[in-house]
Amino acid sequence: MVSRAVSLLLVTLVCLAGCSDSRQGSGNPGDSVSQNVQIPINVAATVGMVADVVRQIGGDRVAVNQVCGSGVDPHLYKATRDDVQAMMNADMIFYSGLMLEGKMSDTLIKVARSKPVIAVTESLDESVLLEPDDFAGHFDPHVWMDVSAWSKSAAVIAEELAKYDVDGTATYQTNLKTYQEHLAALHQYGKTSIGSIPPESRVLVTSHDAFNYFGRAYGLEVLGVQGISTESEAGLQQINDLVNLLVDKRVRSVFVESSVPRKNIDALVEGAKSKGHEVKVGDKELFSDAMGNDRTYEGTYVGMLDHNITVVTRGLGGEAPVGGMQGKLSE
Repeated sequence: MVSRAVSLLLVTLVCLAGCSDSRQGSGNPGDSVSQNVQIPINVAATVGMVADVVRQIGGDRVAVNQVCGSGVDPHLYKATRDDVQAMMNADMIFYSGLMLEGKMSDTLIKVARSKPVIAVTESLDESVLLEPDDFAGHFDPHVWMDVSAWSKSAAVIAEELAKYDVDGTATYQTNLKTYQEHLAALHQYGKTSIGSIPPESRVLVTSHDAFNYFGRAYGLEVLGVQGISTESEAGLQQINDLVNLLVDKRVRSVFVESSVPRKNIDALVEGAKSKGHEVKVGDKELFSDAMGNDRTYEGTYVGMLDHNITVVTRGLGGEAPVGGMQGKLSE
């Protein structure tokens, strides 16, 4: 669980980021940084889900340096010396926010004193966000699991790029419109595919509680062995309760995540087996806090969600093509 101290640091970061925006001239177009902007803009982004959207919207006007690579858990990641240098050298920084990158907060606060540092989720209307009972009064940071909600974060990125680079405003708005059309199609694919799962089988059990937005968007009951943050530990009673649920509801599959160790999922499978119920582990890992490998379809935000939707649908008895919405998923 993220500490109160980290939470206070992130509040400080938001204040500093707001100050840096005003110093950088993000108000009237005549005062914009665009007068001195070098293209491509050097952008640092913490996680792949943010970095990919910046690339899609920025196009040739941005060069993106991604801090957390594929398979890296941002809840636990501490910035290296090279990461710090990359952020110090960037023109602007985008991060997800809502305490996802808690251990990077010191670095983000430091660089926010001199340049725009933007949390893409923290300006969203609170009606979009989830506040789990067990997360100490904080919002769940895994907003990207609901494609319709993440589309709103894409609009935040387009707006902030245009503040920094007014000359690129038309490009950013055009790219945003096109990208949001793709996201709308992906969201509909999720609703249709997950909707094909038999109602009694719409129970998603994963390594940690990263899929609440996914469940809300696509109509699944979601249960994680660990809590919202991977810093939390799964207790024996929690595992026993989940085993009983698997048996009672005859859940057919549980899922491992690419950025979280699978030992707790294996414990569930063994526990259910001891009670006479066979549960299989999903054929493929789900992507939760990190996307797939670089230069793959699953290494994009659209590919990541297409993969998750398709794997969950097929694993729980629904109907979805093996290749996903666009036939691009890896075999």
